[in-house]
Amino acid sequence: MRIRNLSFSTRSVVGPSFEWVAELEDMGYSGWEMVQEGSQCLTPENLGHVRDILETTGLRLSIHLPFSDMNLATLNPGILAEIMRQMQGHLELASGIAGIAVLHPGYLSPYGARLPERCWQTSISSMQALCDFAADLDIMIAIENMPNIPKIFGKYPDEMVDMIDRVDRKNAGMTLDLGHANTMGLVDGFLEKCLDRVVHMHIHDNHGGHDEHLPLGQGSIDWKKVMGKLSDYKGLMVTEMSSVEEGAQCIEYLSNIRS
Repeated sequence: MRIRNLSFSTRSVVGPSFEWVAELEDMGYSGWEMVQEGSQCLTPENLGHVRDILETTGLRLSIHLPFSDMNLATLNPGILAEIMRQMQGHLELASGIAGIAVLHPGYLSPYGARLPERCWQTSISSMQALCDFAADLDIMIAIENMPNIPKIFGKYPDEMVDMIDRVDRKNAGMTLDLGHANTMGLVDGFLEKCLDRVVHMHIHDNHGGHDEHLPLGQGSIDWKKVMGKLSDYKGLMVTEMSSVEEGAQCIEYLSNIRS
């Protein structure tokens, strides 16, 4: 069964092959999200192959910009310049094949924790610069809310609204990660306060304690209630699973709660 606008993320895939992508449409997926880390990155060498996949399937592509060791709030100007260079390189490769690029906000380093307001502004300025760069490539930057971990920006609904308002770019929106929201006990809060900013979604489950990335229905999120509130949402919903098999479990679960 095809579920409306459902996409599959490669967040846990570490091998260089894209053979498994051919399974996604048959399973019921409409999209593919490439996480720009490890062997699943877009590169000049594999760009032609990715284009071929997209041309021979109906899959819509989005990308997730790198987040390991990538802190948009860093107060080290040399490191920030390198982060921006790498982010811009990923955006350039995705131009013409992906319309959405997911972005994590920054966090407080040990030094940054002493200057939180300066870090906040650095994060905002960095996101503005990436939005300006992406606008010329016709790519929307979708800033993602974060899970319950210390010293990171973007954990609360009001904070995300303020962040996107301060970025103040037409191509800046929000990735609503419902698993992350659940670790904060704020699924309802995000749905009530942020839906008008949401252009992209990540869906996975957990028991509310930490970011487990379980298949839908295996944690504490009330997905029937959630999906009822998303009846007007038109963007992609990306399952972030550990395997294609878990992706199939999500399809089955969603099919059952909608039947």
